[in-house]
Amino acid sequence: MSEAVWEFVHSLECGAPREFAWAYWTNAGNWDDPPARFEFNGPFAVGTRLKTILPGQELESVIREVVVGRSALIEMDMMSAVVAFAWSFEDLNKQRARIVQRISLSDGGAEALVEQAKMLEQSVPQGMARLVQNIERKWAEKGS
Repeated sequence: MSEAVWEFVHSLECGAPREFAWAYWTNAGNWDDPPARFEFNGPFAVGTRLKTILPGQELESVIREVVVGRSALIEMDMMSAVVAFAWSFEDLNKQRARIVQRISLSDGGAEALVEQAKMLEQSVPQGMARLVQNIERKWAEKGS
């Protein structure tokens, strides 16, 4: 993969342990980001393909790297560019974690997609906030 022509990083603190947040996020049944729907062709593991289904559009990506409990890299080929979603889960203490998502756009046709990619700068923080709220709600229901 070539050098990124665009990159965006967003992080949030989560009021649940890193291991719990990771287990929640890697469960495909918890991927909820309307209007998008998600389908996995296997477990959350290297090589598993993901389908993002949006109104009038389907996008395919693949899990390229996983460090269980810590990080994952999901890549989507778009035209002749690659959109990479690098997630990491870090311990803040025994009851809190930091979740970081780094999105980058690179390779051949990347420059033509920068303006579209910039829309993620608005939607990703909102989606990650919903994710953290859902994790914290499930953690509280568990009776931490």
